[in-house]
Amino acid sequence: MDNIKRETVAALDLGANFFRMIIAEINSDGNIKVLDELQKNTAVGRDTFSKRRIGPEAIYEACNILNGFVRLMKDYNVRSYWAISTSGIREAENREYVLEQIRVRTGIQIEVINTAQERFLVFKALRDRLLDSEKIYMEGAMIVNIGSGGVEVSVYSEGSLKFTEYIKIGSLRLREILGSLENSTLNFSDVMTEFVESKIYTIRNYLESYKIKNFIGLGGGLKFLLKLYPSSAAFVNKESLYDFYSKVKSMNIEKTCEEYDIQVNEAKLMLPSSIIIERFLNMTMAEGIYVPHVSLRHGMLIDMLSSKLNPNRKKIFDNDIISTVWHMGEKYRIDKTHAEAVKRLALNIFDNTKKVHRLSNKERILLEIASILHDIGKFVNINEHGYFCYNLIHNEEILGLSDKESNIVANIVRYHDEEIPTAAHDAYNKLSYSDKLVVSKLAAILKLAEVLNISTKNKFNHIEIHMDEKKVYFLVDAYMDMTLEIWEFENKSEFFEEVMGIKPVIKIKR
Repeated sequence: MDNIKRETVAALDLGANFFRMIIAEINSDGNIKVLDELQKNTAVGRDTFSKRRIGPEAIYEACNILNGFVRLMKDYNVRSYWAISTSGIREAENREYVLEQIRVRTGIQIEVINTAQERFLVFKALRDRLLDSEKIYMEGAMIVNIGSGGVEVSVYSEGSLKFTEYIKIGSLRLREILGSLENSTLNFSDVMTEFVESKIYTIRNYLESYKIKNFIGLGGGLKFLLKLYPSSAAFVNKESLYDFYSKVKSMNIEKTCEEYDIQVNEAKLMLPSSIIIERFLNMTMAEGIYVPHVSLRHGMLIDMLSSKLNPNRKKIFDNDIISTVWHMGEKYRIDKTHAEAVKRLALNIFDNTKKVHRLSNKERILLEIASILHDIGKFVNINEHGYFCYNLIHNEEILGLSDKESNIVANIVRYHDEEIPTAAHDAYNKLSYSDKLVVSKLAAILKLAEVLNISTKNKFNHIEIHMDEKKVYFLVDAYMDMTLEIWEFENKSEFFEEVMGIKPVIKIKR
């Protein structure tokens, strides 16, 4: 008997230069069957990058495109959809009005995602569709995802994600910013190259230090490579790529259209995309570039599959999130041994007190991140590090986390030490009621976890945690004196009891 669950879904990627939709059947056995794909040009990004606001004509055009998408979804009897927007709408100063007009005219609710979420979805697609991905990541790989608004650069080394950054030098953005100079110089390609280099030179030495052997290029701006070098693997050697780059540098847009039989919109992206690839490829030891057939939409389908029909698959991707969090911690010189101990304790407390906090695995990940980063504020100020923890995390992008989730983590970390949440704190006061509870519960857990290793000496072998109706007992198998830890534990237990309604009690096994 066939016990496989199936659902027809749609993923809509509303970018700066194109609106794209993919309709697929997702199955609980992990398979994804693509039924249809659609792509339409849009002027959204042109307006945003040149005027900072999306004009009425671009909004009308967007609504017409999306109404066409809606009709196609009905034809396929799509049960659920996920529509996201990236830099084209995200950076528009009037984006709230644009999103509302689209909702009213088409019925489509759009989620604006940040660049960290965007990168994470692409990583999901890569892990699923790139042949020998584990081997490539172990050898070291640079992933350059060229979007219309920005470039996402990530580095894997020894199988772990070591670096990820978003830089606002997307192919369409470069055209819009520098377009007025094209007729002012005979060396427009050199001007664009210098501009790109001015944005990336600060990370060049760092990236070159990894001795990267593999290079993966992604994004709509690289479609021309797939057309020129069609194959299932789509690997382009360095010599062929540089030969192509030399040709593109010497052509204007009209000549490019004629030479490669492409439309003007695609031709405009060739030069900036080629320059970006050339600049980053030169930082590696790669012999060429992989251009796999993956996209943000494929990552969206995998995310929908893992959340709807195959939740175990989600665990595969959580390691990438945690790996980048450790990298962020290293940047601020955290004590990794202490952070690992606090993380282990916090998750132990979380897992053994579910009956009172009633939080899910989603919040568990946020606690794990907060535990790793709880001391990064000491990089700035030892005495008020909770406050500076908040500011540092609030201004970072954590892979896979929405702005809301990052804000929750920042607040948790702020309150891991002496401070407790209060309405006088503006950042906490602006949270929703439910998010305030999440912050308070996870901060209460993190406070106890941190004080149990306040000396950073790991003074015990094991902690057993169990509860009755009024108390939660911490039975500690200690091999060193824990006077300091017990004193701090009793000081911090009051907040835990206030939030959870149950009193923590510490006992040393004799």
